[in-house]
Amino acid sequence: MLDLSSRLSDVPAVRGRAPWPGHEYVKGWGVFGLPFDSGHVLALRVFPESSFGPYRTVWHRDPSGRWSIHVDGPRLDTACPRYYGAACDHTGHAPIGLAWTGPTSLHVTMDAPPLDWTLTASSSPLLGLLNRFGSALPLSTWRRPSLVRVRERLAYALGMGHLQLSGVMPSGHRGTLMPEQMYFVDTSRATLDGVDLGLPLRLRENPRIGDVPLPTRGVLAIGGAAWEILDQAAYERTRAETANPQ
Repeated sequence: MLDLSSRLSDVPAVRGRAPWPGHEYVKGWGVFGLPFDSGHVLALRVFPESSFGPYRTVWHRDPSGRWSIHVDGPRLDTACPRYYGAACDHTGHAPIGLAWTGPTSLHVTMDAPPLDWTLTASSSPLLGLLNRFGSALPLSTWRRPSLVRVRERLAYALGMGHLQLSGVMPSGHRGTLMPEQMYFVDTSRATLDGVDLGLPLRLRENPRIGDVPLPTRGVLAIGGAAWEILDQAAYERTRAETANPQ
């Protein structure tokens, strides 16, 4: 029986170094992307491990295409806005609550703007097989473009559209997104700032933040990402500033 709650609850916070020289990284889980029939899109990132310390974020795209990223963490420049903020109309801080209400059911809340979001993840025999295979592959396989393309084709076959797991972020960082395991999110309800976002659906085209595509259907992913360091001196300075958070 799938039990994401036991696996993903209370993951220890780690401030580490990327697996590859010259890179910064994150590791954790979240909702890769979830489109609703109202035209809204939500995403969630929960990274207890990164180069700068743990954080959570909620991403939101409204029907007109405007993106916002809300950060529960000490700094915006060491969380998702570091890589995607250039494509957003708004980035800011907000407390984000997570509560597992069942083995695969999650309740996400946020204070400002007020968010009440429930979702349930599921698997399938094929997805379970691919997840076991993906978890067994060494991390080094993500550095081989041919194997990244294979993963993208598998995601397409599973109805996630044309994902691009490596490329240039809105910030200019070149990086690789590394979902090692993925689960479908077909059941969800969300109210954001008093607006009911409707029901999940599968889009014909991938929603994009900048030039980075998100899945055409709801997906919860476990894994990480790594980006080439743009400025080594600035990176080391930020590492030093975040070494002992208050």
